[in-house]
Amino acid sequence: MRYLVLLGFLGLLLGMSSCRTDFDFAESTGELRFSRDTVYLDTVFTNIGSSTYMLKVYNKSVSNISIPSIGFAKGAASKYRMTVDGMAENATKSFSNVELLAKDSLFIFIETTVNVADANPTDFLYTDQILFGAGSNQQTVELVTLIQDAYFIFPNKVDGVKEVVDFGFDVEGNTTQVIGRNLQENHPDNGNEYIWNSTKPYVVYGYAAVPEGKILTVNPGARIHFHKDSGIIVQEGGTLNIAGETSLTEALEKEVVFEGDRLEPNFAETPGQWGFIYLRQGSKNHSINHLTLKNATIGIYAENNFGTPLSIENTQIYNSSVVGILGRFARIDGFNVVINSRTRGVGALACTFGGTYNFTHCTFNNQSSSSTQYAVIIDNYYLDSNNVPVAFDLTAANFTNCIIYGSNSRQFVLSKNDSKTFNYKFTNCLLKFNNSDPIFNGNELYNFENSALYSNCIIAKNSFDFKADFLNAAENKLQIGADSAAKGTADFTFSNGTNDILGLLRSNPSDMGAYNFIVFPTE
Repeated sequence: MRYLVLLGFLGLLLGMSSCRTDFDFAESTGELRFSRDTVYLDTVFTNIGSSTYMLKVYNKSVSNISIPSIGFAKGAASKYRMTVDGMAENATKSFSNVELLAKDSLFIFIETTVNVADANPTDFLYTDQILFGAGSNQQTVELVTLIQDAYFIFPNKVDGVKEVVDFGFDVEGNTTQVIGRNLQENHPDNGNEYIWNSTKPYVVYGYAAVPEGKILTVNPGARIHFHKDSGIIVQEGGTLNIAGETSLTEALEKEVVFEGDRLEPNFAETPGQWGFIYLRQGSKNHSINHLTLKNATIGIYAENNFGTPLSIENTQIYNSSVVGILGRFARIDGFNVVINSRTRGVGALACTFGGTYNFTHCTFNNQSSSSTQYAVIIDNYYLDSNNVPVAFDLTAANFTNCIIYGSNSRQFVLSKNDSKTFNYKFTNCLLKFNNSDPIFNGNELYNFENSALYSNCIIAKNSFDFKADFLNAAENKLQIGADSAAKGTADFTFSNGTNDILGLLRSNPSDMGAYNFIVFPTE
């Protein structure tokens, strides 16, 4: 009897199941809704894959539906690719009878790799459509991508192994190498790679190396994009000449711009997208003017270039994940330099292992919340593997009419080894530094009353007194306003006849930092 009851119960369940209509699917009648009617895949370089973009498809009805087909208007020839709820497309780049429950949604992920030759020649747009269904019930979503042609600089492969260039030395003195190649004067696709112009962007994979006796000249308006783990290495005897000019508009039409190769807006301010510009020991005669450098690991790394100084003027460096400028026993002369650091790296400017540094009318700011990161770092030694100091002469570290500021209470650090010289001076600078902690008692390095070290400086011990009054440091806008302590407090001896970083003549009295003060726009 017990088994008969059980069989009867199972029969009832099966009967109820056979009557269910929850998972019956009717053909879609064109009432789908979409998260967007056009998917813009932003700008991509020719033959370089895009990011992946999402489209959400909604069934707002109370009925389960089946979408007869999902595919591209250009069919299998489309340069777009998609997956639908995790299903990969077939050879015809289409999907059939895609089921969608009532009040539910599905995800479509779209990407592209397209050649500029496939784009519309008048506007360089590549377009297609995603078609949902057919006939009178068909619905469409537009796809649009802007394609940029470019010069590509990348290492070749020899027997399956990528080319490498010298990078440095390991602890045993052996030469280390990184993936990259020397530039060429007669490259079959790029022509003379020692002259970078504004006709097309340059995209660099690996490290572009400037060998002995060669000069890399980057002309006004050039746009250089670096892939991950890429950059420039100037070898011993090589020279870097960045020859940007003053721009008249916010488009920076004559500025040279170094940044990553991800052109989507979400990557516009992302730190650490590429490597660095490395001026190796023995490289010489470097000149950098009107450069905007963004989103590197280290912006500019100069090492033991004592033959001739690195001259860097009218240059902005933003969002470096470690440090904006790193000098190691280097010689650097900077004028109208702006560095803004916003991540947990080292800081904005690091003058390390001694050297000679002269910065005039520069703005160094550190927005990081880390108390161990600074706007400016100066030292004359390092500790070897046995924790023994190895010291060098700091011949000079002169900062004149500069702003050294940030979000924390102390924005520069001085580390001295007494076995070598340690010469530094701040003149007419706005310095963010609170030396009230007892650890600074008797520390002559931070004796702001010593005019031989600190002449006419303004010491901001907090963010309220003697504020820098930046326009918007979080957005890399370091122009100073009318309430800035840096307004009208520079030494005009060093300002007379000079322009600020925007090309505007400095007046008397002049302002500290790289910018003349402005009246901020009202909201």
